Amino acid sequence: MIISQQIEKSIRTVLDFPIKGVNFKDITSVLLDPNLTNLIIDEFVNRLKVLNIDAIVGVESRGFLFGFMLANRLNIPFVPIRKSGKLPLKTLKYSYDLEYGSSEVEIHADDIKENWNVLIHDDLLATGGTALAAAELVNSSNANVAGFAFVICLDSLNGDQNILKYSKNIISLYNC
Repeated sequence: MIISQQIEKSIRTVLDFPIKGVNFKDITSVLLDPNLTNLIIDEFVNRLKVLNIDAIVGVESRGFLFGFMLANRLNIPFVPIRKSGKLPLKTLKYSYDLEYGSSEVEIHADDIKENWNVLIHDDLLATGGTALAAAELVNSSNANVAGFAFVICLDSLNGDQNILKYSKNIISLYNC
């Protein structure tokens, strides 16, 4: 069975969460299966071989799950992008709109080095607002967005169109 089919079998769709009308794709069920978790990391590693990546940023909180494991496997730094107010030192911030609200994210100002090629990872690509915010933080660090990696992409929301200006390297393991 190919990886997309395994992910599809494992994820849960939660209706009307976090608000009515939103069908939330829950990946926590994937984390219950260590074999599938390893296959996901292996698949990302195989697809990323063509990119020269210096670091991975993961978006709070579900982007930490596979982002950290992937960075560890590739033996490169992992940089967390946090919700505003969570980091103790000097930060770079970016405010953006979500499909059902707005948010602000930040990174430590000195975590990403100038001219690094950075992969942005999150569990899911919806409208692209969070990925765009992450890309803006990478750019404000004078680094390059080498690509994006998602476990799931909600194709109907066209989020990839919002991030193509940062990189055409967009990896998704399961599109729905």
